[in-house]
Amino acid sequence: MPGTELFGAEERKEVNDVMESGVLFRYNHDALRNGHWKSREFEKALADWNGVQYAHACTSGSTAVAIAMASCGIGAGDEVIVPPFTYIATVEGALLAGALPIFAEIDETLCLSADTIRKALTPNTKAVVLVHMCGSMANLDEIVALCEEKNLVLIEDTAQALGGSYKGKALGSIGKMGCFSFDFFKIITCGEGGAVITNDEALYNNAHQFADHGHDHIGDNRGMEGHPIVGFNYRIGELNAAIGVAQMRKLPYIISQQKKHKKAMQASLAKFPQITFRQIPDAEGDASTFLDFFLPDEATAKKAVQALKDAGVPAITGVQYWWENNYHYIRNWEHIREMKTAAKLLIQTVTPPQDYKTLQLPQSDAIISRLISLVVKVAWTEEQLQDLCAKMEKAMQTL
Repeated sequence: MPGTELFGAEERKEVNDVMESGVLFRYNHDALRNGHWKSREFEKALADWNGVQYAHACTSGSTAVAIAMASCGIGAGDEVIVPPFTYIATVEGALLAGALPIFAEIDETLCLSADTIRKALTPNTKAVVLVHMCGSMANLDEIVALCEEKNLVLIEDTAQALGGSYKGKALGSIGKMGCFSFDFFKIITCGEGGAVITNDEALYNNAHQFADHGHDHIGDNRGMEGHPIVGFNYRIGELNAAIGVAQMRKLPYIISQQKKHKKAMQASLAKFPQITFRQIPDAEGDASTFLDFFLPDEATAKKAVQALKDAGVPAITGVQYWWENNYHYIRNWEHIREMKTAAKLLIQTVTPPQDYKTLQLPQSDAIISRLISLVVKVAWTEEQLQDLCAKMEKAMQTL
């Protein structure tokens, strides 16, 4: 994903503002700042873009998930439905909060569905963490309706889909809280960073307090602030936020380029009848970070991956075969399946809702084993894009 493709003078200017003030901490020290509050500026840009009242920046997308769960009251013993296809931080956030993850199947949106969530529900289910994988979305109307029917908290993990939308609403703004990641490999980057968004003032207050040792951030004397709740340190730094300020201004261009490039890539692969494409419930809202497509079976998918490598596609863009990826699909999460931990977690003191060692997810396996994702870049020239399309077609012709 493209954030680092567009580094330049804009990012350096924002970082230099912070360096010249000497205040790298996001709170207090008003007189020394020269008027620069990069974390606040970044948060306002995020809130405005996503059409919400509140945004709070933090250290990573992983800590954003942890903050959202804590802010929504999800903790010890609560069952949380999660997908088996996600970056593993979604699951880690639940485990470290003391919650009990329940894995539900995905469908060809590459996300959870209302049907698969319903099948995974128990009387103890409290929340759903819906991950918008690879830049696109689930069938949100049905999932929102189910969560309302069952009184479930809906948290959106939108780490890979900043800039995406569903029926005119920004992804991340539809559930109780949305989570974003701004690490080195995301749509925009802060180097390291994350954020939560919400329209609920109480959840926002929980978030900024929980992310800073419980500080209520009232007044201008940090040592005298109140501590309404117990928290921890998930604060973003001003240097990271400064990069995010510059990157947010580039987001419209990033999304526009991704859409244009993905359209060309998909047109090339659509020529081959053995290829089908990921279901996208709202094509206009696709952030277009990946081109996701299916082959008829696992064996053909593996041949296609090798053919793409032989044709030189990896020299132009990333080729992801998630079935063999160690961090994005449950098949290779041995440490989760066997619950290998540095210190005992709550889940190890109770009977989990699922036996992770023997858990079978045949529908998800059938989808992921056939799936290939190609990274859509922003800075390609027209010549590079045409070269990529030619190489993809050459590869598919060998199948």
